[in-house]
Amino acid sequence: MPAATSAAFRSALPDKIQPVADAPIGIFDSGIGGLSVLRHARALLPHEELLYFADSGFAPYGEKPEAAIVQRALAIAIFFMKFRVKALVVACNTATAAAIAALRERYPELLVVGVEPGLKPAAALTRSGTVGVLATAGTLASDKFLKLQSQVADATQVNFLLQPCNGLASQIEKGEIRSRETAQLVNRYVAPLVAQQADTLVLGCTHYPFVEQLIREAAGPDVQIVDTGEPVARQLQRLLAQRGLLRNASEAGALSGYTTGSRSALANAFRRLLALDPPVEEVAAAVAVN
Repeated sequence: MPAATSAAFRSALPDKIQPVADAPIGIFDSGIGGLSVLRHARALLPHEELLYFADSGFAPYGEKPEAAIVQRALAIAIFFMKFRVKALVVACNTATAAAIAALRERYPELLVVGVEPGLKPAAALTRSGTVGVLATAGTLASDKFLKLQSQVADATQVNFLLQPCNGLASQIEKGEIRSRETAQLVNRYVAPLVAQQADTLVLGCTHYPFVEQLIREAAGPDVQIVDTGEPVARQLQRLLAQRGLLRNASEAGALSGYTTGSRSALANAFRRLLALDPPVEEVAAAVAVN
C-alpha cells in the first residue's frame, strides 16, 4: 500500500465500524505528551500507519472538568472515524481516566487502548514500600485512578504519595524541556517525595518522560522511575494480533500529525523530540460531537 494510506480510508463517517488490517491507528493526547507513547508504538509496530492528534487548542486537560474532557475525546474519535481507524490509543492519562469508558461505550467494535499510571510495576519495584506518583490534578482526583490506587495499596501494602504537578505539562508543551524554570518546577514536586522515602517514582502523565532526565537529577541515582509508554505499545500489539489486525506489509508505515493548535509547534515537537518530520495539518478546534 502506498505511504499515504490514510487517504484510502478518509471519507464520511462510516455507518458501521468494520476494522481491517490495513487501516491506520489513531493516537491522541491533549498536546505533545502522547508522542512518548507514539515513539514506542512506531518501534514495536514499524509497519503500521499512525495518525497522531494533538488537541493543543484545548490543552491542558489536567485542569479541565471531566465532562469537558469526555466531550473532547468523543470529538477527536469522530475525527478519527473519518479515516476508519482500526484502533484508538488514548495517549493521555487524564483523558484515559475521564473518557475511556465513554469511548468504549460509543464505539464497542473499536479497539480502544488507554494509559494509566504504573502503580502495579512500581509496587513490585519499591524497596522502601513508598512510591511517589507524579501526575496531573485531574488524573489523581479521578475515580478510575483512586480505585486503582486502592486496589494496589490493599494488595501490596505500598504507600502511594500523590503529587499533582501543576504547570509541568504546560512547560513541556512550550518546549521548555531543559530550562531553569522547568528544572525548578520538577525539583519542587520531586524533592518532597524523596524526603518522605519514596524510592520509586511513577510518571503518571505522558508528557513527563520528556523531562525524565530532570526528574532523575532531582530524585538522585537510587530512585527508580516507571514509565508506561512501552507497556501501552505492547498491549496495542497484543490486541491487534489477537483480532487479526496487524498490518502485513514490508515497508514502513506512514505517520501523519493533526493539531487543534499550531501546525509549526507540532512539527517542531516531532523534530525536536523524535527526530521525525511527518506532514502536519491544522484542524478546526470546534469539532462537533454528534
